Amino acid sequence: MAKLSPLMAAPPLIFAGLAVMFYVGMQRQDPDALPSALIGKQAPAVSAVPLGDLPAFADADLRDGRLHLVNFWASWCAPCRVEHPNLEALAAEGVQIFGVNYKDKPGNALEFLAELGNPYAAVGADDAGRMALEWGVYGVPETYVIDGEGRIVLRFAGPITQRVITDQIRPAIEAAKAASQD
Repeated sequence: MAKLSPLMAAPPLIFAGLAVMFYVGMQRQDPDALPSALIGKQAPAVSAVPLGDLPAFADADLRDGRLHLVNFWASWCAPCRVEHPNLEALAAEGVQIFGVNYKDKPGNALEFLAELGNPYAAVGADDAGRMALEWGVYGVPETYVIDGEGRIVLRFAGPITQRVITDQIRPAIEAAKAASQD
């Protein structure tokens, strides 16, 4: 009887391990959702600088008892252009949105807002990307729902579409409002 070499057993064991890993990964609720360790925790400090002469926001603005969205965007970002009308619609409904311009040239960012409109109650620039790094931003656009106490309720990576507003943003806003009434 031939002796089984450890090298001969390795490929089937590696295959079985990968198969288990893929199976477990496919069982996630939303395979497109990027995890965030910050959900339910205080939002990291705001470290953005003013963008032109637009109103700026500070850390205290996120903890003023009101619900906010924080949207990371850039003029060079095509999906940011796609989501922009939806952000304007949310702002028109009274949702306060703070914009963080990510690794962009100030002139380009200001032209972007002049062309498409400014849905932001206040805007800051994150030239070096340090604030985005602290917030765990993977790329732009990325939006956070922040409750009145400054806790992150939802993180959404990608452009805000009508479907995202209906399925994720509005439910997160309503849950944050309900939690603040308890």
